[in-house]
Amino acid sequence: MTLTLAENFRAIFYTPFYLLKTLGLAEQAGLALTWLPPGSPGGAIDAIKNGSVDLTWGGPMRVMKDHDTTPSNDQSLLCFGEVVTRDPFFLIGKKTLGRFELAQLRQLRLAQVTEVPTPWLCLQADLRDLGLNVPEIEASLQRGLSMPEQIQALQAGTLDVAQLFEPLASELLTDPAYQVLYAAHTRGPTVYTTLICSREGWAKNHAAFTVLYDVLRTLQTWMHAQTPAILAKHVQSFFPELSAEHLEQAIARYLLNGVWATSPEMSKTGFDRLSYSLHSGRFIRTQIDFASCITPLDQTNN
Repeated sequence: MTLTLAENFRAIFYTPFYLLKTLGLAEQAGLALTWLPPGSPGGAIDAIKNGSVDLTWGGPMRVMKDHDTTPSNDQSLLCFGEVVTRDPFFLIGKKTLGRFELAQLRQLRLAQVTEVPTPWLCLQADLRDLGLNVPEIEASLQRGLSMPEQIQALQAGTLDVAQLFEPLASELLTDPAYQVLYAAHTRGPTVYTTLICSREGWAKNHAAFTVLYDVLRTLQTWMHAQTPAILAKHVQSFFPELSAEHLEQAIARYLLNGVWATSPEMSKTGFDRLSYSLHSGRFIRTQIDFASCITPLDQTNN
């Protein structure tokens, strides 16, 4: 059995997928994976829909958007195999802000992640849950900054709060002047990353997908029994720009925070939370039904 898997953009919170590659677990199970290089966030979705690629990984938000905006057909997207189970982003600012509460964002200069939409949409839902006026907070947003540019603005004093993921968070936190103000993982289950295929792809490759699903389970059991140092060593080649120390720190933070799933079963609670966040932020018009977006692999587990 052979599958073509298109990598999503390179990020530390995708470490389980890099481990899948370096450990060769799929090949040991008789499944040959042809890996296509990473592109822009969600860049392989069109290839999934036209059948030129079997699989990619990414946020179920792309599956929800597809179901919200296009007619149901054989090209409709499905997701299976939960890998990132909690939000991997952080709000970071100076320790001089003291004990922080999200309500303080009304008086602070905040920037949002611009590289991908999900972190800001999920944060908006957290703010609404607290009864905060999101348009009021949006009005003072520092817009258009990449995550590295957010750090520069924070250090220059033109920004109070940055929204970042690893390894940028850990690198900034090496400076004792900064602190994590809010860790989005504390929201609870929010299905952030899964494998993505089309309905036609599922019909064609369901046997191979089932093998890969079982391989994910083996991988997740193994990785949660390892130290951050061991995991960092296995994926260092994917992050040549990072020191071993910074990579280990970033992986340790995600492990400690429960960002990575311990099994491939899709969390309906986490899926519904993401759907709620996307709907409340008007990214999708209606909350998307869990059962319509998943393969039989996860339907049998919920």
